[in-house]
Amino acid sequence: MEADLQLDVPLYIAGPLVLFCLLLAAYLSAAETAITGASRQRMHRLAQQGNTRATMVNELLDRKDETVSAVLLGNNVVNIFSASLTTAVLTALFGAAGVVYATLAIGVLVVIFAEVMPKTWALLRADRVALILAPSIMITVAILGPMARGVAFISRFFLGLMRVRTDSMHDAGEQNELLRGAIEMHGEGQDGDAAPAEKAMLRSVLDLGDQTVGDVMTHRGNVTLIDADQPTDAIVTQMLAKPHTRIPLYRGQTDNIVGVLHAKDLFRAVEAAGGPAGVDTDSVMTPPWFIPESTILSDQLQAFRARHEHFAIVVDEYGALRGIVTLEDIIEEIVGDIEDEHDTIKRGVVRRDDGSMICQGDVPIRDLNREFGWSLPQDVAITIAGLVLHEARRIPEVGQMYAFYGFRFEILKREGTRIAELRIVPPAPIQAG
Repeated sequence: MEADLQLDVPLYIAGPLVLFCLLLAAYLSAAETAITGASRQRMHRLAQQGNTRATMVNELLDRKDETVSAVLLGNNVVNIFSASLTTAVLTALFGAAGVVYATLAIGVLVVIFAEVMPKTWALLRADRVALILAPSIMITVAILGPMARGVAFISRFFLGLMRVRTDSMHDAGEQNELLRGAIEMHGEGQDGDAAPAEKAMLRSVLDLGDQTVGDVMTHRGNVTLIDADQPTDAIVTQMLAKPHTRIPLYRGQTDNIVGVLHAKDLFRAVEAAGGPAGVDTDSVMTPPWFIPESTILSDQLQAFRARHEHFAIVVDEYGALRGIVTLEDIIEEIVGDIEDEHDTIKRGVVRRDDGSMICQGDVPIRDLNREFGWSLPQDVAITIAGLVLHEARRIPEVGQMYAFYGFRFEILKREGTRIAELRIVPPAPIQAG
């Protein structure tokens, strides 16, 4: 019996051959992990900078299913061959027990040296490994591509029978969530306050597609309007008294906006005429640009750029004046409040020692949420006074208190039917432990 156990392959050939198979399997494992983990965004940027290896990686990513199929096919063939070869050798040496020895030996070697180690390395440095291995992966795909396409076709066929989608495209919502997830991960582990500020700006850019002009406009109650039928000297006096560069003009009713007066244009005309008496404001003002309050912020930003204008009149569905919006309003949605030397600094919120806040009624809910990290709803009202009115379902009296969304609201001042000032008591912070 012992004489019948002859090695089909000499040991000095079988050993190096198994080692070569393990190295090839390690390479294929690293290639698979690197391609699946490589950043398409970074590769696209490197390719634009002239990196030829990044161009190869992009080509492989465009054919990711074929690439992964080819690599997995090669990896499985190599592992099966090395296992069979090891089993044949050890069976010839130890008989039936050689099957057990081969299973243990090749199992440990494949798991550690052909799977875990190369995949860990590739996972930690996916972009770098993908760039290093890109040329060799292209060759692998070229050799195993036809067979891999056949395997991929069969796989897609059976997945289709199980009604599993095999397209790799993300819909708009998924793309948006991918971007938001990347933003939330940005700057994690960094020191300093730069990362939170950057993340807030990036989040605001994405939010432009979800917000309307009505969310950021200056409400008509806070808009400075000038009667166009007044004498020019009276109009000049009012323009000088206001910090604004552009002011809408109306005739008759305030909803009847007839133009927008720019301070520089008016003062140039006054200087050229030698005084306000010789100036006709109708010839100086520009036609008003009316936009609906439902206009999406991102669309309005593009419209400002296209028209080279920074100022628009916001109207409702009936054409009634709702407010004004400027380019600065939209930019402030991204970068935060911008105040210059002519702005009237009016925060509208005063923090008290007891943790409560004295707040003007016209402060936007959006600003409070952003400033203090609150989560008050922004879809039912624009201002904090509007939210209280919506929840109270009535015009509250001074001194009345309400509690909703975990906050307490006390009415401090009322002007007519408008809530002018209120005290807000936010929820107590949850103590850890």
